[in-house]
Amino acid sequence: MKALVHDGHGNIAIERRPEPEVLEPGDAIVRVSLSTICTSDLHIIHGAVPRALPNTVLGHEFVGVIEQVGESVTKLAPGDRVAVSCETFCGECFYCKRGWVNNCVQGGWELGCRIDGCQAEFVRVPFAEQTCSIIPDNVADEDALFLGDIVATGQWSAEIAELEPGCTVAVIGAGPVGLATMMCAKLAEPEHIIAIDIDAKRLALAKERGLADETIDASQMDLAAVEAAVRSLTEGRGADAVVEAAGGSNTFEMAWRIARPNAVVVIAAMYEGPQTLPLHEMYGKNLVFKTGGVDANNLDKTMSLVKDGRIDTSCLVSKRYPLNDILEAYRAFEAREDDCLKMIITPWKKR
Repeated sequence: MKALVHDGHGNIAIERRPEPEVLEPGDAIVRVSLSTICTSDLHIIHGAVPRALPNTVLGHEFVGVIEQVGESVTKLAPGDRVAVSCETFCGECFYCKRGWVNNCVQGGWELGCRIDGCQAEFVRVPFAEQTCSIIPDNVADEDALFLGDIVATGQWSAEIAELEPGCTVAVIGAGPVGLATMMCAKLAEPEHIIAIDIDAKRLALAKERGLADETIDASQMDLAAVEAAVRSLTEGRGADAVVEAAGGSNTFEMAWRIARPNAVVVIAAMYEGPQTLPLHEMYGKNLVFKTGGVDANNLDKTMSLVKDGRIDTSCLVSKRYPLNDILEAYRAFEAREDDCLKMIITPWKKR
């Protein structure tokens, strides 16, 4: 089969790899229908994910069709269309029983990081019954594509932010994760969602789609100005909850500065360098910090929200490329060419 592989030294290439086989009783082999590129794939290529293994097929956000299952899999069958979580998890360990599947002792973020991922024609999915969710007949593949990662992250971020009806939540970053977070935050019925970014077009999209009530273009603002802008929208207090989904050079500091005292600050972003936590500067704010990565065990819940029309991710789709052209897709995605948000990778085409 064809697959996109990174070598651990910043290089990626399409290679011919053997089709995966069932290795454990709980495995499923999935034929990939659609996949996509995530910023965390770029972090792996850049060497910013120390646990990532070289010579691994990239990708962890996809939908597909079950081709084969292991002997202990009874809830899935060949022919089932499935969305797949970015995290594989056993469902039985100390962490899984508490919903903390990112830290599953046998799984977590493995696909495309430590085991072969989905930017290929086929992929082996461990713990398939926990990791896969059947796509209902009235939900298209494209509508379910982002549920396993960015929508999972948005739902998780909104949940751990402890949003309440009537609150004000600030989301830093109006990229794919930030927009997905706004979609999920709206379900908690906040009074205001404030979107902050340095890209005016992304902010305009958030406003046009009704995902943000207020937007702040921070491209020409220092942190003091951003903080003042948020305070002006919150009766001088700051945001009740903040979700940091940008991972920029100053967005961690922005997150705690724009939060009101006793707020929850969720760090959903990944950083490619260390961040400073200046406790002496925030003393007395009594903030609660909650950090990633996502516990992506909410596929059934978000699938129902898509089925009921309460989450619509169509605005995130920018371009489509066949697997043949995935190298070009990566180039365009990293360059944010034509203001792209998400690239959809379709199956390999015979040419």
